[in-house]
Amino acid sequence: MPTPGLTAPVWRTRRSAAVAGIVFALLLLVAMILTRLALDDADPESLRVNAARRDQIRLGLHLVPFAGIAFIWFIGVVRDQIGAVEDRLFSTVFLGSGLLFVALIFVGAVYTATLLSLLDRPPTDPEIWLFGRDFTRTLISVYAMRMAAVFTLSVCTLGLRVGAFPRWVAFTGYAAALILLTAAGDHKWTQLVFPTWVLLLSTIILITNPHHPAPEARRG
Repeated sequence: MPTPGLTAPVWRTRRSAAVAGIVFALLLLVAMILTRLALDDADPESLRVNAARRDQIRLGLHLVPFAGIAFIWFIGVVRDQIGAVEDRLFSTVFLGSGLLFVALIFVGAVYTATLLSLLDRPPTDPEIWLFGRDFTRTLISVYAMRMAAVFTLSVCTLGLRVGAFPRWVAFTGYAAALILLTAAGDHKWTQLVFPTWVLLLSTIILITNPHHPAPEARRG
């Protein structure tokens, strides 16, 4: 007898993956925009006297855990949807890069929260502040975004193999991954490409049916 699933079927559907992806993308977009606008090029003194900017950063940071939860659910449902035709190589890269991405943005959020906590103490050494800011920026811009690029490449490849979404969405994802690999470290706003592409992908999954390729193509 087959073992019954631990989760209800409704939580394992394409619609569930799409909703989780949309929630993740919207939350991360808002969080990134809020923190980028309030924190970049700001020095400790200007933030210490500007409570509105500090509250803006805190709001963005509070959204990050919920974005991470939605993203992990998105990964789980997508893997469940791939099912028996899952390619072990690409699915391992897909899972590993996705989990590393979540871990890195969580660490970045913790360091940003630590920088904010320094503002409630006696005057902060500017060198400590700059070190923390640059560390967080490098962690997100270089490492997290590279993992996001690898995740995008693996999702696009898996999607093409199993016909999970239209081919043009996959090709758009390849372009997004190229941008994340080459430009995200130097151009901060290009980092929004990743949640924007996940939002596009999730919306397409929500409103379309899977486009299954021919058996020969799937085996190849």
